Amino acid sequence: MSRQCQGGPNGSEAGAMRQRGNGTGRAAEGCGAVSVAFPLTMMITGIVGNALAMLLVSRSYRAKGSRRKRSFLLCIGSLAITDLLGQLLTSPIVISVYLADRTWEAVDPSGHLCAFFGFSMTVFGLCPLFIASAMAVERTLAIRAPHWYASHMKTRVTKMVLLSIWLAVFAFALLPVAGLGQYTLQWPGTWCFISTGDSQLTGSLFFASTFTVLGLLSLVVTLACNLATIEALVSRCRTKATASHSSKQWGRIATETLIQLLGIMCVLSACWSPLLVTMLKMIFSHTSFEHCKGFLGEAQSSELHKECNFFLTAVRLASLNQILDPWVYLLLRKILLQKFCQAANAVSKCSNNEWKERSITLSEEIRRTTA
Repeated sequence: MSRQCQGGPNGSEAGAMRQRGNGTGRAAEGCGAVSVAFPLTMMITGIVGNALAMLLVSRSYRAKGSRRKRSFLLCIGSLAITDLLGQLLTSPIVISVYLADRTWEAVDPSGHLCAFFGFSMTVFGLCPLFIASAMAVERTLAIRAPHWYASHMKTRVTKMVLLSIWLAVFAFALLPVAGLGQYTLQWPGTWCFISTGDSQLTGSLFFASTFTVLGLLSLVVTLACNLATIEALVSRCRTKATASHSSKQWGRIATETLIQLLGIMCVLSACWSPLLVTMLKMIFSHTSFEHCKGFLGEAQSSELHKECNFFLTAVRLASLNQILDPWVYLLLRKILLQKFCQAANAVSKCSNNEWKERSITLSEEIRRTTA
């Protein structure tokens, strides 16, 4: 990655600073047209993926025989809505900044938009992590304690949990309004996030530390629950392999679930661990990336360049999670992907007798699976 075109959140790129210290400089000539394409592409991809996930969840939720899966479907739908709102509220701001030659003051002279952007980054960062944890706990209870799950886990409980997550995260993200923490413009001047550099302010240190700890805690809960679910599935597969004639069908379902859980663990860890660990490191070392605003021309700029680029890469990965969520949780599941292909085939009116036979067989499989 060149020094002249560095990236911001949502996969976007930013230019090298012409004015040291302000963090809002303009890019070198020729970078503009390329850089705007990145956040625009990621926004469109995120909107399409999450909208498609919401459509499939809505159809599955209303389908007969989906009562046992409604809690899980509610979680997936809530995750898709949260990620979609995150894309719609943050990406247009980033695109506007790039269209204004990456000068934040041109878009936000009052500074209020920076606070809103930081608030949105916090809300739509923590909410998906907490919802993922809730989904992991829900799956663990469904697999390891099916009788308790069937009698206690109603859709009303799921709705209350999801509402509590949203309200709690919203309240936490509003703490800077009460003076506990602050959102500041981040290098290279195209986005705003939680400030980690002012070690003199106890409120800022508390807010940044709490965000990091909550994020890491949700990751640990998700990973632990998914590992427990995987262990239970493997044990049940071994039992059914010798105790039931339907072991092949159970093995297929268990394999799909195992692959999905492993995918969830890998995506969450890869997307969020770098940012959370980097923030934790900055908090303990009482440093920030404020120095990135003026690293050009300094003797140690090469080392600073690597540190600043790593931080931006970590932010990009966290933003990428909003795009990957619907694919990992829903769209890549074998049965739902086949149902989507069926719908696309029906729209194009290209179905044949062979496809109809396979559709009937698939429908019977789905009914047996959800029964």
